[in-house]
Order: sequence, then C-alpha cells, then structure tokens
Amino acid sequence: MNIKQFPNKIITFLKEAKLELKKVNWPTRQETLRYTLIVIGISVAVAIFLGGLDVIFSRLLEKLL
Repeated sequence: MNIKQFPNKIITFLKEAKLELKKVNWPTRQETLRYTLIVIGISVAVAIFLGGLDVIFSRLLEKLL
C-alpha cells in the first residue's frame, strides 16, 4: 500500500461507515428503556438465584464440616 493513498482510504472508509450507520434501524427511546429494564430485571433475578444457591451450599458445608 502506498503511503500517499492512506489518507484517501481513511476518508473512503469513514464515508462508507457513515452510509452504513444511516441504514441501521435504531430503537426508539421507549424500546431502549424497555430492553434495559428487561436486562436489569433478568440480571437481578439471576443474582438472587445464584446468591440463594451460595447461601444454601455454604450452610450445607458448615453442617458437614
């Protein structure tokens, strides 16, 4: 690759990237909020489940040892 072509290739890349970003179907504010709350809810549920398992196994180990 010729060093003189490098700036032109960068400019071409940026133009193409901008065109591709215009094609993206961006979610609405409400969809983003809904999806965020779903992810947070599932994360909390998994954390509670794993925390419960940890408590159960910790108490079992204390009784066995």
